[in-house]
Amino acid sequence: MLQTLFLSFSPVKEDLWCIPNGKWYKTLMRQTHSLMTTILKKCAALLLALTAVAALAATEEPTLKIGDPAPKLQNGKYVQGDPVKGFEPGKAYIVEFWATWCGPCRQSIPHLNDIYTKYKDKGLVVIGQDCFERDDSLVEPFIKKMGDKMTYRVALDDKTGNGEGKMAAAWMTAAGLSGIPSAFLVNTNGVVAWIGHPMELEQKQEIIDQVLAGNYDLKKAAADYAKELKAQADEQKAMAPLQDKMNAMSKAMRGKKWDEALDALAAAEKLVPEDRKASMEINFGVNRFRILLGKKDYPAAYKLAAKMGEDQKDNPMLLNFLAWQIVSDKAIEKPDLALAETLANRANAVAKGANPEILDTQARVLFMNGKKEAAIAAQNKALALAAPDDKAALQSTLDSYKKGELPDRN
Repeated sequence: MLQTLFLSFSPVKEDLWCIPNGKWYKTLMRQTHSLMTTILKKCAALLLALTAVAALAATEEPTLKIGDPAPKLQNGKYVQGDPVKGFEPGKAYIVEFWATWCGPCRQSIPHLNDIYTKYKDKGLVVIGQDCFERDDSLVEPFIKKMGDKMTYRVALDDKTGNGEGKMAAAWMTAAGLSGIPSAFLVNTNGVVAWIGHPMELEQKQEIIDQVLAGNYDLKKAAADYAKELKAQADEQKAMAPLQDKMNAMSKAMRGKKWDEALDALAAAEKLVPEDRKASMEINFGVNRFRILLGKKDYPAAYKLAAKMGEDQKDNPMLLNFLAWQIVSDKAIEKPDLALAETLANRANAVAKGANPEILDTQARVLFMNGKKEAAIAAQNKALALAAPDDKAALQSTLDSYKKGELPDRN
């Protein structure tokens, strides 16, 4: 699979993985703050649609692969469940790396818990290995909040003498991974049988069944994994010239050298293989939109946004992104509120009014267009549909609308 670059920004959370400490990793095997922190909060699912070029920073050859003996467990404190001292013959293990700050981890935890519940009496041990944690004291309250959605063992990482964490270093770094959540399935002989995203494993439970039954084709799995790693490395090398142009565009954008950014983007487009052009179209379009906004070429920017809105009229997260960009970027001197409302309304229609982030965008657009009561109604809907962690921010926004005030970006 491809490595990913989200537009031209620093590494951020995406809808399947989180990428800590400025690291990148490959899709499925090693996936991917400024204004974009706000925008990403509103359209996390857009990230996969905006997958850009293969090959970002070069990574060393992984030293931990499928078919290798599992590294020893070097956990820190177990904050839930009995400590696991080592891999017992006859038992299989899932070691899943996660963190409290990682949104995709929170989404995957209940699914991993379903696997644990199904197989815990059949010889499967699940260890939720906290890693890359900014504050270890947050882990226990997090587990309590998850309640019956997170009932398997959970351990902190041992960071003594290693700021990265001994488990993170021996497993994640060794496997060439930096994105979480990531899971390792260890077979009944203490050998790594599978590596990937835990949500993927949920859909491939026959692998767990075969591992527990002792009839999993480990040799084939190791060979397939090796082929995929080689394909990734080859593609990384082949796509390096394109990545150079994307890096140049990113640098120019950070320096607000908009003409240079446009030139680099145009050069990058010419390097895209024919079979990739369709998948890259959204990425290039959004980058060009942002560059044109930065250049204050508003007629060209809005013409492009309108075209993208038509071409991608069934893509609610892209529509939401475009609308939110127009109404939330304080640097935009002439926001096209009519276009923003069209995009936001279309996004909400495609999402069938069930996405709180889109409703939040729609409410802001409506308020800025002088439709206070409609904005309050939309924000109320967003609040009702929102996850518990998002309600406070949405409530604050609602309170501002009721006062007749436009809130800062939330």
